[in-house]
Amino acid sequence: MSVETEDAFQKELVELFVQEAQEWLQQIHVALDELQQAPHLERHRALARTIRIGITNLGGSAATLNLSNVERASFAALPFVEAVQDPSARISADDFIALCKQLGHVHGALTRATGVTFDEEQIPAFDANPSPMITTKEFLVLLRDLQDQHTASGTLHRNVAHAVVAQVEGLMGRGVEQCNVAAIHEFLDRSAEGDQGFLQVVRQELPHLTAILQALKNDGITTGPPSSDLQNAVERVAQLWSAAQQVNASHAIVFFMGLHSFFTVVMQHHIVVSAKNYEAIQSRLVQSAQGIEQWAESGRNERVAIQNILPH
Repeated sequence: MSVETEDAFQKELVELFVQEAQEWLQQIHVALDELQQAPHLERHRALARTIRIGITNLGGSAATLNLSNVERASFAALPFVEAVQDPSARISADDFIALCKQLGHVHGALTRATGVTFDEEQIPAFDANPSPMITTKEFLVLLRDLQDQHTASGTLHRNVAHAVVAQVEGLMGRGVEQCNVAAIHEFLDRSAEGDQGFLQVVRQELPHLTAILQALKNDGITTGPPSSDLQNAVERVAQLWSAAQQVNASHAIVFFMGLHSFFTVVMQHHIVVSAKNYEAIQSRLVQSAQGIEQWAESGRNERVAIQNILPH
């Protein structure tokens, strides 16, 4: 290979590396920005893993192109990632600041090695005014008082507070003395999004299932191959069952599991079902949908009550 060809090939490799580096840095910066918002434990670990993988890929690719300064700057950032990757450990503001500074060194090394400007301003700045904190012990006491109040009044029908209590007890067991209020709000927001997603699926599928049941009631089941309506019912109920499991809606899980088993047995064994039984299923379906609406409303009320005991 001639010198000119080698130079052209090297230039092409560097151009590809620049494109990859920009993508990795974007992923690293997005993950770091979210990591500083004190996400829940599993999300924290996933974000730290994303940062570590991005840095490792960056350093490894730089090594294959003999971009030694980029390689050294990248791998030098790994200890700083390790300092913030365990959410149960004590992570200080200085740990995040040090990681941000090292990423700045990576940007500088990339710019010098490739001639392409990698903007250091894209690196998330550490928030010097973090969200309020509440001690795990105090928060646990407040949550248990809230549970007692709602149990006494008969207004507690969900497991939102129970789930938060379990998380806080886990933190205490690991020696974590404070909870980040922003992280608690994030957990509650995700819970609300899950409920809303489940409600949307139920509201979307209910008219279809009602129409299918009406068609099955009118047509009956023959001894021939399963009707398309019956197959459709099995698939739609399976979707509702899965959606209920994702948000741990226990009563809905039991109902849709039973309904799915019923339709499956009817389809497989060509069982004749009376119109009266289909009417009963239609009635139970309406009752279940109403119960899911009440379940979601109870969840909203619980989340509001939890938010009200948090410091602002």
